[in-house]
Amino acid sequence: MEIKDTPLQDCKVIHLDKHGDDRGFFLESYNQNSLEALGLGFEVKQVNFAKSGKNVLRGLHYQVEPYAQSKIVGAISGAVLDVVVDLRQNSTTYLKHFKLKIDNPETLLLVPRGFAHGYLTLEENTIFHYAVDNFYSAEHEKGVRYNDPILKIDWEYDESPLISEKDLNQPYLNI
Repeated sequence: MEIKDTPLQDCKVIHLDKHGDDRGFFLESYNQNSLEALGLGFEVKQVNFAKSGKNVLRGLHYQVEPYAQSKIVGAISGAVLDVVVDLRQNSTTYLKHFKLKIDNPETLLLVPRGFAHGYLTLEENTIFHYAVDNFYSAEHEKGVRYNDPILKIDWEYDESPLISEKDLNQPYLNI
């Protein structure tokens, strides 16, 4: 396992060790001891999966205290353009975003608490997973409009993506 910094404070890319042969492959998708040995404390409370067709945009979502969540996210199959936004006002990377194409199961992204998260699927039958360190709470769920002009995120899509009514109605930042 290898952990690399991103341009955003506390946001990390995790590369897992993949072992394969002509039968297929094996990888350990989560090992709390290994993460702690590399300086990351992360205790999984819930694991979620989402399956989507190509060109589906989900996000930008986050939860507030006492149900704020850090996430370790990745694609089991297919591919996504993953986007995170630092919404922590005291952070050196406040309102900055980071994009990462995730197209293999050995690449994960650690999304810290206080970050909004979303992704655009790049292939049919994309299965995306989230391991989170706190439980879901509808009352504490928040969002930011995916095309907020303050954030200036280039989602890199060629045609308009499929977006839920909920995500189309997320608020713009009010700064």
